[in-house]
Amino acid sequence: FAFIMFNGVTLTDFEFSSLSLPPAQLSNLADLGYARMTPIQAETLPHLLKNKDLIAQAKTGSGKTAAFGIGLLAKLNVRQYQVQSLIICPTRELAKQVAQEIKRLARFQQNIKVLTLCGGSPFGPQLGSLEHGAHIAVGTPGRIKEHLRKGSLSLDKVNTLVLDEADRMLDMGFHDAISDIIENTPKSRQTLLFSATYPEGIQDISNKFQHKPIEVSVESVHSQNDIEQLFYEVKKHERNNALLGLLKHYQPQSTVIFCNTKAQCKDLTQFLREHGADVATIHGDLEQWERDQVLVQFANKSRTILVATDVAARGLDIKDLQAVINYEISRDPEIHIHRIGRTGRAGKKGLALSLYTESEQYKLNAIEELLNKPVRCDTPASLDIYNQLEMTPTMVTLCIDGGRKSKVRAGDVLGALTGDVGLSYDSVGKIDIFEYRTYVAINRNDIDTAVGKLSRGTIKGRHFKVKKLR
Repeated sequence: FAFIMFNGVTLTDFEFSSLSLPPAQLSNLADLGYARMTPIQAETLPHLLKNKDLIAQAKTGSGKTAAFGIGLLAKLNVRQYQVQSLIICPTRELAKQVAQEIKRLARFQQNIKVLTLCGGSPFGPQLGSLEHGAHIAVGTPGRIKEHLRKGSLSLDKVNTLVLDEADRMLDMGFHDAISDIIENTPKSRQTLLFSATYPEGIQDISNKFQHKPIEVSVESVHSQNDIEQLFYEVKKHERNNALLGLLKHYQPQSTVIFCNTKAQCKDLTQFLREHGADVATIHGDLEQWERDQVLVQFANKSRTILVATDVAARGLDIKDLQAVINYEISRDPEIHIHRIGRTGRAGKKGLALSLYTESEQYKLNAIEELLNKPVRCDTPASLDIYNQLEMTPTMVTLCIDGGRKSKVRAGDVLGALTGDVGLSYDSVGKIDIFEYRTYVAINRNDIDTAVGKLSRGTIKGRHFKVKKLR
């Protein structure tokens, strides 16, 4: 992300050592690669550490998780095994990412317990974890409310409440659920509200639940040098063929295609499959294990195309994403910027392609106004429209019917594949271990060998069912 001057000072020059943090915490930040504060961290952390309420407008990728994570860890009482910090997120994926980052930030201190409370996961194990006590809870509104209703979660000791991506939660209809949850926390708490956009509902929640909040807004749009952005005008009936033309012309090895509706998402996925595309889809109707499986396959390069809605894709952290395609442009220009911000990260070049009809010209006008510059437009006539795609992924995902509950570790899996199975290290890609399943990316040329030999062999002396995911 580019930027950044604040009151004449380059905020990225700010050092974490300028904060009143313990030496062990500063050392851990350095070990994690946090060299200097990002703009959102530099603007918020001094206030967070003084226990001030905060409304912060910042987009994904700005470093906001570390900002509130460092702040809440600073006042945690490790000896008190009760929930002292509650972080509410709009989606399971974001909640898991936030919990993982908090755990990394908490490494400087032993025995800090972070618990994830999300729907789509078994209720029983969460009950057991709550009975043993936790310091920090990260979850989605529905599951948190369920625990409160059943009396399994107490928020009496919460001193820090974080609403992460509050605008998305309001969009998803969680206003009442959020209010009900907050009513169960002490009035003396610190309330931190992070949002990419600033709709009216944000002010309503702030007025009701915050005390003299400090407002912070950090511009964090991408440098136009990072993303090549092109818009293609099409007739409504040409949209599908134009999309095929874009995929054939640019041949990106990893692409997220955004749709505005769930139905559009499903129809487009079917169309692309009929034309030879290796495509996966993520939307609100999927079970949690299905969502996990889809995201694993896309992240480990077993799928080249992911079709998604904004709500389903919110909070996804996809590395090395070569292209974003807007099958239809969002009605909200800030959401458009959020979409294309998935590509062109960490100094790499990105590609953002958008289809629009003549009647949608107003959407382009809004984007130009937000970016304060004209956008580049083209026509599909400049593309080689080709109705059969040839974009075969280099990897295939192998699913092992055993995970953390079976004490399966990444080293055990890698050892079995490169030992008894006989694969080279280069043939084995990303390994993802869940509670009951393990997913491994295997080179397409070696997948049948891996499935056959591993089915007959063992991992750490134990037999597991193994299958190739389609």
